[in-house]
Amino acid sequence: MQAIADIAAKLDVPGELLLTYGRDKAKIDRAVLDGPARSDAPRLVLVSAITPTPSGEGKTTTSIGLGDALAATGKRVCLALREPSLGPCMGMKGGGTGGGRAQVVPSDDINLHFNGDFHAITSAHNLLAATLDNHAHFRLETGIEPRRVLWRRAMDMNDRALREIVSGLGGKTHGIPRQTGFDITAASELMAMLCLADDAEDLRVRIDRTLVAFDRGGEPLLAEKLGVTGAMLALLRDALHPNLVQTREGTPAILHGGPFANIAHGCNSVLATRSALHLADWVVTEAGFGFDLGAEKFFHIKCRSAGIDADVVVLVATVRALKMHGGVELSELESSDPAAVERGLQNLEKHVESIRRLGKAPVIGLNRFASDSDDEIAVVRRACEAADLPFAEASHFADGGPGAIELAEAVTHAAGATTPFRPLYELSDSVPDKIRAVARGMYGAEDVAFTKDAERELAVVDRLGYAGLPICIAKTQNSLSDNPALRGRPRDFDLTVRSVQINAGAGFLVVLTGDIMRMPGLSRHPQAERIDLINGQITGLS
Repeated sequence: MQAIADIAAKLDVPGELLLTYGRDKAKIDRAVLDGPARSDAPRLVLVSAITPTPSGEGKTTTSIGLGDALAATGKRVCLALREPSLGPCMGMKGGGTGGGRAQVVPSDDINLHFNGDFHAITSAHNLLAATLDNHAHFRLETGIEPRRVLWRRAMDMNDRALREIVSGLGGKTHGIPRQTGFDITAASELMAMLCLADDAEDLRVRIDRTLVAFDRGGEPLLAEKLGVTGAMLALLRDALHPNLVQTREGTPAILHGGPFANIAHGCNSVLATRSALHLADWVVTEAGFGFDLGAEKFFHIKCRSAGIDADVVVLVATVRALKMHGGVELSELESSDPAAVERGLQNLEKHVESIRRLGKAPVIGLNRFASDSDDEIAVVRRACEAADLPFAEASHFADGGPGAIELAEAVTHAAGATTPFRPLYELSDSVPDKIRAVARGMYGAEDVAFTKDAERELAVVDRLGYAGLPICIAKTQNSLSDNPALRGRPRDFDLTVRSVQINAGAGFLVVLTGDIMRMPGLSRHPQAERIDLINGQITGLS
């Protein structure tokens, strides 16, 4: 592993703008954006995926391998990725730093506490929650209606027991009893605010305008009235600066922010992406889960907000995911079955259609697993050739950057024919029309069904003047539909919207569908059971 100062030198980051955390980690001061840019026309590559298996299809691993491959061909490259959450690290998916020879390092540090960003966001989030309860307890001038407090608490851990709780028990000295709950930090609106903010002052504005409760007269209460925005910013001072690490092959990587894509907008911070574009000629970023989730939000929320666009979209596919969508049980995915791969191509085809609806032309990157047979891979290659889709098989997990050279060449070629993002909806459209546009265009739904609660909340959105915001649909990552059991390419279904929440600080409306929840639970045998500290070394964290 190279010294972080040497990694920063590859990007010409001045030493006075590098805030080091030991020898191998650092933060880059936002002031780096005030200096001259490296390139007048840097290329931004977005990596997304088909609908994944529960263990994921290696989207982060592919992003890292592609970055290393581009660097190996002589390009000045910087990755711009999300930080892992402790929830999945201790849960079922494990760490979020890539795998095999395509990893960002030091992986244990990054997967656990990293440079403290998640802890800072959790603390600032809960300061606002505690202040709300304090105002209600002392009946201060804000006049909070305890039954209409919207701002829940946050914790960076999977814990189903905290989804719905009653707080304030124990008598009048311990607060006002009310129903509330916890969201995982990755789903916190404050996480989204930090990831979409231009700087500290923009973040201040976003926090101030956040809708946190209603008063006893039914009027909205914004965070500004609580008087703790400054204290929240103090807690977030260092968390605002993007983090610099490296891949195993020494490619610079900026990791910052970590919203989930199934319950939030699923992209790393605007500051991280802008910093990478400012310092490199080629930037590889990712958007969580399938294209229907993170990538759709990358374009409609992040690109709109930040004024950026992707030059190339890489759609990661795997033989194992295609077999799952072709009807193979999860326990049988390592058995060769070219016919199932053929049946599962319908999921790939739908994501390709979705990418083209947004005005983009995808490059198909097949992330090869050790269990894949040549016959199975040939099925995918033939299908892509027949559809005139650029296709590249990549073995970066086993071979590092050299295993993704074919993919890097396809991406380089595709960048020469980039087209602008074409939105599915205008901000002036009604909220139901925005939801229908995404449901039909990205998921293949026939229509959208709104529950009575959702209809009441839509009326509040209109009354308070928030209908012009973009939408962030919270949906299962296991299916194109809102039913996680429907694999492949579901058809003839309606998307059920059960709630519409106003995230005024983040600048979007969260649309909750199906049974999606903002606090995951641990699996029967979580990854945490396999993690240990032996002779000072962490084991089992992958």
